[in-house]
Amino acid sequence: MPVPPNPVRPNPVQSNLVLGICCLSLLLVGMDVTIVNVALPAIQFDLRASLAGLQWIVDAYTLVVASLLMLSGSMSDRVGRRRVFQIGLVLFIVGSVLCSLAHTVASLVMFRAIQGLGASMLNPVALSIIANVFPSPKDRARAVGIWGAVAGVSLALGPLVGGFLTQTVGWRSIFWINLPIGLAAVALAAMFVPESKAPRARAIDPVGQILVFVGLASLTYAVIEGPRAGWSSWLILSLFAASGAAWVIFCFYEPQRKDPLVDLRFFRSVPFSSATLLALCAFACFAGFLFLNALYLQQARGFSAFITGLCTLPLAIAMMLCAPLSGRLVGNHGTRPSLLMAGTGFLLSTLLLTRLSVTTPLTLLLLAYALFGVGLGMVNPAITDSAVAGMPLSQAGVAAAVASTGRQVGAALGVAVAGTIVTTRHAKGSDFTGATHPIWWIMTGCGVIVLLVGWISNMRWAQRSTAQVAALLSESDK
Repeated sequence: MPVPPNPVRPNPVQSNLVLGICCLSLLLVGMDVTIVNVALPAIQFDLRASLAGLQWIVDAYTLVVASLLMLSGSMSDRVGRRRVFQIGLVLFIVGSVLCSLAHTVASLVMFRAIQGLGASMLNPVALSIIANVFPSPKDRARAVGIWGAVAGVSLALGPLVGGFLTQTVGWRSIFWINLPIGLAAVALAAMFVPESKAPRARAIDPVGQILVFVGLASLTYAVIEGPRAGWSSWLILSLFAASGAAWVIFCFYEPQRKDPLVDLRFFRSVPFSSATLLALCAFACFAGFLFLNALYLQQARGFSAFITGLCTLPLAIAMMLCAPLSGRLVGNHGTRPSLLMAGTGFLLSTLLLTRLSVTTPLTLLLLAYALFGVGLGMVNPAITDSAVAGMPLSQAGVAAAVASTGRQVGAALGVAVAGTIVTTRHAKGSDFTGATHPIWWIMTGCGVIVLLVGWISNMRWAQRSTAQVAALLSESDK
């Protein structure tokens, strides 16, 4: 039967149940990311992977997610959000099984891409479902706070479960944990999540999708392979040129379409554009932070995988506590308080790490991790609310997908840049720990950006821009 474009929304009990089911997908994806980071040294030893190989194991996943999030968001608005959500869960489960069977770096990278294909249909679509079952801004902010708390739980569980499994069973078992959670989410979604879609179907934009993939993939490939191939080599220069050309063509091509992959008019809203910039900065820092610290704690400090997981607990607990607090602050006072606290957390954390050495006291490390968790926990609900709030519900899937794309693009670039800087400085004689120092200074700069954006995006003229864009988009939907 065809799905009505505006189905009856669930009552509060049903809405909370739907929120719980959507959070299962977040638990699945978030836990998988942190599990993989903790297991990287074991994977490196077993598959004889280079640092660039480890970067690709992480970035193959995030690149596919980043490239397809906007398509998944618009497809969910078009064909049904629950349907796309369930397809994503099945693909993620299949990709997880294949990852556990990989015996080469190349095959693991390929199977991680399949996981990414499934993941692209999960979090942004889940956020779109949440936006539809919680139409009230205050209720939605509370739901987003819970969503952020689950992200903290997934962070806490991922390193612990991953470290334990890697030590006792082997790194392949880290992918098995996705099966029971994923299967439960598939069944519960079929029973309780109401189907919904946009009132007007959006056409598929294959040219725009290809341009996005070429732009992101060529840029990431160039950054990761630059130290090995040479920054002035024809391959790397051609990749940078291809990425730049793809983004320029995208910006000229998309406004000409009636149904673009992403409506560039979104970016006329200062809070929405700010949310995208914040997502890029915050998650570039986060992905680089996890990638480097997993290697630092196990290779430079000699900690086991399980102890490495325990060391990340302050970050996870701080994020778990701060996310719902941020959700309430956003609902009652807007995003400015959350963003100012987030920027302060990032700034203090990364400043502490600029003097990182193999003898850095563990208490100082744990303090830096906790402060970083404060920053991430406070910023994430603010990003989501800025992206979705004030936009027409018919555009909720695309708006959420653009914000999530910013997160994934930031994550891909964060790992690429972090690994590349370490590789380059290591070739010049720096040890691993010393080679990370420029990265912590870059992250400190990102903390300053979060502070500035948090202040500017909440000015009255900035808030008015969202209302103007919403009116323009609503007029186009008629």
